[in-house]
Amino acid sequence: MEKGTLVEFRVQGDRRLGVVDRPDGKTRWFVVDERGQSHSLAPRQLTYTVNEQTYKPADIPSFLSQVQTYLDPSSLEVAWEILVEDGETVTPSQMANLLFSESEPQHCYAAHCLLSDDKMYFKQKGDVYEPRSAAQVAERKHQIEVEAQKAKGQQEFLARVEQALQGESVEWQKPDRQRLEALEKYATFVADIVRMGINAEALVRNYPPPAPVLETMNMLGRSATPQAALQLLIDLGWWSPHENLFLRRSSIPVQFPSKVLEVAQQHLDFPPADLDTNRLDLTHLKVYTIDDESTTEIDDGLSCENLADGRQRLWVHIADPTRWLMPEDELDLEARKRGSTVYLPTGMIPMFPEVLATGPMSLVQGKICCALSFGVVLDESGAVEDYSIHPTLIKPTYRLTYEDVDEMLELGVQAEPEIEAIANLAQKRKTWRYNQGAISINMPEAMIKVKDDDISIDILDDSPSRQLVAEMMILAGEVAARYGQAHNIPLPFRGQPQPELPPEEELLQLPAGFVRFCALRRCMPKSEMSITPVRHAGLGLDTYTQATSPIRRYSDLLTHFQLKAHLRGEDLPFSAEQLKEVMMTVSTTTQELTMVERQTNRYYALEYLRRNPEEIWQVTILMWLREDSNLALILLEDLGLQLPMVFRRSVSLGEQVLVKVSIADPQKDIIQFQEIIYQEAVSG
Repeated sequence: MEKGTLVEFRVQGDRRLGVVDRPDGKTRWFVVDERGQSHSLAPRQLTYTVNEQTYKPADIPSFLSQVQTYLDPSSLEVAWEILVEDGETVTPSQMANLLFSESEPQHCYAAHCLLSDDKMYFKQKGDVYEPRSAAQVAERKHQIEVEAQKAKGQQEFLARVEQALQGESVEWQKPDRQRLEALEKYATFVADIVRMGINAEALVRNYPPPAPVLETMNMLGRSATPQAALQLLIDLGWWSPHENLFLRRSSIPVQFPSKVLEVAQQHLDFPPADLDTNRLDLTHLKVYTIDDESTTEIDDGLSCENLADGRQRLWVHIADPTRWLMPEDELDLEARKRGSTVYLPTGMIPMFPEVLATGPMSLVQGKICCALSFGVVLDESGAVEDYSIHPTLIKPTYRLTYEDVDEMLELGVQAEPEIEAIANLAQKRKTWRYNQGAISINMPEAMIKVKDDDISIDILDDSPSRQLVAEMMILAGEVAARYGQAHNIPLPFRGQPQPELPPEEELLQLPAGFVRFCALRRCMPKSEMSITPVRHAGLGLDTYTQATSPIRRYSDLLTHFQLKAHLRGEDLPFSAEQLKEVMMTVSTTTQELTMVERQTNRYYALEYLRRNPEEIWQVTILMWLREDSNLALILLEDLGLQLPMVFRRSVSLGEQVLVKVSIADPQKDIIQFQEIIYQEAVSG
């Protein structure tokens, strides 16, 4: 190759011109570019040679300036239209003649640049270029248009993201929503990281982000991890800082399908025929419903009737949602899929559409309501002497809160002797159950509520009114189970195996109260479901089923379906095998619900503690989790919360100490306390 020949080569993909200086060995050449830099190049690295004259490196800028005037990519389309019909190939020199009617070095090099950069009309074959077919060009144009649209969409998305990050209101478009929904799905893996203690890097390794997530996060310059996706959604205002990832990760439906809502509204507007045409009219009885003030699904009421022989009959009236639905209809299948109403600090997710659950299905004060009523006469010991079950009509007289009833019992309100009578019978009933081996475990329970980002934690104390209601619900459950047993009806019976409790002398060595209750709780086996009667050791009952919350617990609804069909003399809607199958499905669902409720409560408990870092809490040491490393379970007495704590000194079970929060991170499920010695607490 002649010294001074102008050649093109590439440096890291960039086009560059240089002048041949001298040989470098047998096959290579030293080439000097316009910057005076020398490059040793093999012939295969040269992508074009400018023939006919020689150059110096200083001539390169002038040459490129001349070439620049001819670099119009749109001119290739005209040449392509001429050449495509015959499929003629063309060299850069021929293309220069075709485009510019000249073939000087600058024209030929300009044609080479146009052809080598072109991705639309021509493809290179050796030293010549072949026109693409009309179909190929059409497809290429379509691809370019799609890519241009995509690039435009990305730029517009980035602009909206910037708006949102600055706190401005944004109207997200459909493609934006698809991006954000992909991020949502990936961000919920944070819940797995927390629940299972998975290392975040390991999770990303095993579950790499989907392509749309990777593209979005790369576009925004953020790492493609579940935590980063979560933080982005929060930063954009798409999610709240306390988005319930446990709920999102679950299969729990938050909204009702439109078809189910339509059916609910139709039933409200045009009530279905009541299959129980012979309802017992109990509208003359005084009926008390007793619930928390916030309760909207009122599913039980109580009455006390004085009989002619001087005895008293207790009535436990349970809401009758089966009045509004049939087994296997839209409402029933949706309730079965949900398994239960979900109670979260932020609100509830009902099992039935609200228009029915809080309306005609509930026992509403002052309105005539359909119910399934359990009439029970107790003997002197508190055992069931006589009982009957009836579909009824009742008219709830008073809607009371637990606090109302506690006050009435304390003051002995003369105008409401029935309340006192029910309380006395409940106490007699409780005594009888404990004589049958029932086990009492009385641990404080936290009730966490979130409203407008304010978190409150109250303790559900075991007040006389709550004990009264609990005893009446247990009584109705026993009666329902006894009826099922007597008539060989498959029901979702609930039992609990007899626990192996520590010897009494061992229990007595533990501090009385919460520590002892905690030790007992550890010994209690899980309750179990069965289609045949089984003893419930914890309640002290030989047979038991849940029947008192059919609006919010599907297993109770199953009990109602079976009992009511038998009371009408009809075939049972569920055979033993069918009932077993449904119970298994519902049991799996309710386990998931319980887990989500527990995780959500824990999250907000930690968030409450995070917000109160200077608060000093009195705690009781309940039990050892790992005694060798001083890890104990503590009870925050004012909040009813049970959490782990590592002690730096030797402590004893039952000991009460003062602590405050040192670290609380609800997103990472981390809580750490530090002990406060008495002098610090006083001076603080």
